[in-house]
Amino acid sequence: MVKCSVIYEAVKDSLTMAQVEKRGGLLRKSSAYKKPLKEKVVLMYDEIFMTEDPSKCSPRFWEELFLMKVNLEYLEGKLESLDGEELMKIKDNINCLFQHCIQALGEEHPIRVVNALQTLCALIRGVHQKNKSTSGFDIINMLMGFDKAELCMKNLMESLDSLLCAEGSESLKSLCLKLLLCLVTVTDNISQNTILEYVMINSIFEAILQILSHPPSRREHGYDAVVLLALLVNYRKYESVNPYIVKLSIVDDEATLNGMGLVIAQALSEYNRQYKDKEEEHQGGFFSALTNMVGSMFIADAHEKISVQTNEAILLALYEAVHLNRNFITVLAQSHPEMGLVTTPVGPAPATPATPLGTTPPSSDVISSVELPLDADVQTSNLLITFLKYSSIVMQDTKDEHRLHSGKLCLIILTCIAEDQYANAFLHDDNMNFRVNLHRMPMRHRKKAADKNLPCRPLVCAVLDLMVEFIVTHMMKEFPMDLYVRCIQVVHKLLCYQKKCRVRLHYTWRELWSALINLLKFLMSNETVLLAKHNIFTLALMIVNLFNMFITYGDTFLPTPSSYDELYYEIIRMHQSFDNLYSMVLRLSTNAGQWKEAASKVTHALVNIRAIINHFNPKIESYAAVNHISQLSEEQVLEVVRANYDTLTLKLQDGLDQYERYSEQHKEAAFFKELVRSISTNVRRNLAFHTLSQEVLLKEFSTIS
Repeated sequence: MVKCSVIYEAVKDSLTMAQVEKRGGLLRKSSAYKKPLKEKVVLMYDEIFMTEDPSKCSPRFWEELFLMKVNLEYLEGKLESLDGEELMKIKDNINCLFQHCIQALGEEHPIRVVNALQTLCALIRGVHQKNKSTSGFDIINMLMGFDKAELCMKNLMESLDSLLCAEGSESLKSLCLKLLLCLVTVTDNISQNTILEYVMINSIFEAILQILSHPPSRREHGYDAVVLLALLVNYRKYESVNPYIVKLSIVDDEATLNGMGLVIAQALSEYNRQYKDKEEEHQGGFFSALTNMVGSMFIADAHEKISVQTNEAILLALYEAVHLNRNFITVLAQSHPEMGLVTTPVGPAPATPATPLGTTPPSSDVISSVELPLDADVQTSNLLITFLKYSSIVMQDTKDEHRLHSGKLCLIILTCIAEDQYANAFLHDDNMNFRVNLHRMPMRHRKKAADKNLPCRPLVCAVLDLMVEFIVTHMMKEFPMDLYVRCIQVVHKLLCYQKKCRVRLHYTWRELWSALINLLKFLMSNETVLLAKHNIFTLALMIVNLFNMFITYGDTFLPTPSSYDELYYEIIRMHQSFDNLYSMVLRLSTNAGQWKEAASKVTHALVNIRAIINHFNPKIESYAAVNHISQLSEEQVLEVVRANYDTLTLKLQDGLDQYERYSEQHKEAAFFKELVRSISTNVRRNLAFHTLSQEVLLKEFSTIS
């Protein structure tokens, strides 16, 4: 072991000088008569901001600079304080600083590397702030010069790649990832960030995969690595060939894919845990007692208070993995212990900044807990279950814009899953039964279901439960039409698989039928208000065709003949709703208004439902009259239905089991561009370079093998 005593003492001296630093780099006055002193690193920064080359008078200037503790605040502030013209005058010195930072990354002394990484972060962020102004100079030219940009970025990316893949300091790897996140998010619209062209050419994809496949690295850096990958995948994804998209789509290494899945599961589990903690806190407090006394009038407010900030960044990573990589589908079903049930070491919680979009990674305790061996007494879970629980929380409240975006992305991910043959195979597998405790929105007319009474069922039942829950709880003034359409599409795609593979799923289909009929009633009762904003006939047609799917093909996928009888019973019982719908669409289809064509499609789709109602209703009325019964029981109605199937005539409707496959580029490009912009802004805002204590680094690097 070699003691780096000279470097250690030099940096210790600079730390001692910086103990009492204030904003602007000034030291506190020791008395009223002494002039304020500047710490040495600030004086060196000031020399860089002169037009002269600082190394002319001091040949060891750059060597000494990277031994000094970086003053991020002063350096960024100085860059921001200069106007474009002033900055152009010192462009050569900025270029020189940038190049020396890159050179320092190859130094054998880690403290120089750390200071170089932090200086690069300050430079990139400071120059970016000026780039937003009217001065109009190019950020690449300002940082490194057009003529040297290609070589500079090649050297930078190679150095970062080496540091990330080496078996060295975890602190260095952390800073490398933060620098890369800083580089990627330097503009709100990452597709306008020209520096990323060099990140595309000099790929760090393999370094990211290595972090995800190696458990110790994954625990420390997995979150940042996954978010970085999700952002890089979205660079100009519609305009050019993005190598990160190509490479992600063909990854087939099991350890890497499982590692990525674990990082995503941990982040989503942390969100679910925070929500559950807040929920329990409110249920056991004064507010809960007050609500019980007064009634349920405050339920909505209580729900609002227990909301936890969503995590779009990690959700985007899950989407890209599911959408781009068929092999990742297997990771969704990979079993691990239920994270909320694993006991984690009790210790002081680290202070983390508030993050509007949940860009803070989960605690290391949570990350390590998932990799504990399975216990027979612990409920097993998987990424899909964790995701469904997460979805059930964020989809409760779609009034907030971020939650609306999260809810939409959850439904898009479920759409991709519902279209995948392999995903459907394990969703419907009778040998893979789980107890999935979805969160349900507090509502006045229903009691909260007891968690212990939940049965173990195939995972597709939890997906259907989630869709039914959404349908029931979002019939409101600000009607989320787009989310409803996606929700019905997910149900339809699952039914198409069941019909195709003749899967007889034991599910409480009545809950779905009842929810769909209530949705139709809502559309009709709010016709005028909704038609002012939405084409409600598109949704109505989808709902009617779901019923047509059950009527036409139900005998191939409903669990028992009595289930098919119950379908007819529900249609007959709620015949007034279907009659009212027919009257509404007939009225609009016979007028020459804008809804004529859309309404007429619903009219034609109702033909079999109307045939069932018109066939059975007279027979039920006749049965009641003959037997002198004023009101028939369900069993009596079912008896009439079973006795009169033979004389019922239905029309064969084509295309009920066909659907248009999901396509991001043609329909969702605008949504993802806005989502990535929002994530980029928040990742940049919440990047914290100052959290790395210089004293800790000195202790880590004071002895080098």
